[in-house]
Amino acid sequence: MTSIAVVSTPDVDDLTALRHALWPHGNIAEYRAEVVAALASGKGLALIARDDHGRAVGFAEASVRHDYVNGCDTTPVAFLEGIYVDPGHRRTGLARRLVAAVEAWARQQGYRELASDAAIDNSVSHAMHNALGFVETRRVVFFRKVLG
Repeated sequence: MTSIAVVSTPDVDDLTALRHALWPHGNIAEYRAEVVAALASGKGLALIARDDHGRAVGFAEASVRHDYVNGCDTTPVAFLEGIYVDPGHRRTGLARRLVAAVEAWARQQGYRELASDAAIDNSVSHAMHNALGFVETRRVVFFRKVLG
């Protein structure tokens, strides 16, 4: 059975690789620096899932957001910043177990809501969120204009 644990220093490289699998357009060195900084701060939660052979096959990261989170009634709010399961381990309940662990952490901290987001075109993530009990609150497209 796949095990889930709170990330510690020996997990840094594996978590960095999993983050890069989820967000492939990012910079691996920056991901590693973010993981190291998060561990040093002790804020939020990072979980790593390993298969029976010790191979890292998934992760979930959560933070606490003190600003307004769209669709939420309370503040601060626990926020699922990222979740990823290796394609070979999907549809096994691992994402559900990761989110359940995040929910338990959030409840223990006294939060009443867990929020998340996904890119507007990421239908796979939308389906996963729905299957895990999240309710879509709104869709937004952000714009910007560079002022020169």
